[in-house]
Amino acid sequence: MTDKEWKFYEPFLWQVRAPHGRKPVSYRRTLDGIFWVKRTGESWRNLPEKYGKWMAVYQQYRRWTTAGLWEKIESSLEMEKR
Repeated sequence: MTDKEWKFYEPFLWQVRAPHGRKPVSYRRTLDGIFWVKRTGESWRNLPEKYGKWMAVYQQYRRWTTAGLWEKIESSLEMEKR
C-alpha cells in the first residue's frame, strides 16, 4: 500500500477502534493482509507471515466488518467520485 493510500484509510481505522482495546501492532500491515486475501482469493490460512498471524488478521477483518468499516469506506469513495 502506498503512503497516499494509507493516508486515506488510516482515519477510518481509528474511528472504529474500540476505545479501551489493545493498541494495534500495525493496522497498515493488517489492512495489507486483508487486501492480499481479497485480491488473490487465497484462504486466510495461506496468508504470508509478513502480514502477521493469519488468525489475528482475520479476527481484525471480522471486527471491522461488524463495525461497518467497509461500508464507511465505500461511501467515502463514492462521494469522492462525485
